Amino acid sequence: MDITVSELHERLIAGESLPILDVRGELEYSTFNIGGINIPLPKLQTSIEDMDWDKEDEIIVVCTMGLRSKTGKTILDQNGFINVRNLKGGLIELQKLNKDQ
Repeated sequence: MDITVSELHERLIAGESLPILDVRGELEYSTFNIGGINIPLPKLQTSIEDMDWDKEDEIIVVCTMGLRSKTGKTILDQNGFINVRNLKGGLIELQKLNKDQ
């Protein structure tokens, strides 16, 4: 299931502590991020065992445009995580929403 930028924005503004997985490269993450942990997509499969999240936890996977995060969601799904959400439109859309408000 996807999460929209407006839903994520509202939850972040409300101060909700969300498990966010950013699958962009380290340079992209260091340039701009919304918190969470950064595991670049190519390293995700081998890093799953190191994640502290329960397989039932809601996990929001983000990237720039929503494509790599969709792949990241699939990888987590295939490894038994049952409540993974892809940020539809990615961080670009979230930044646009923040600028408009």
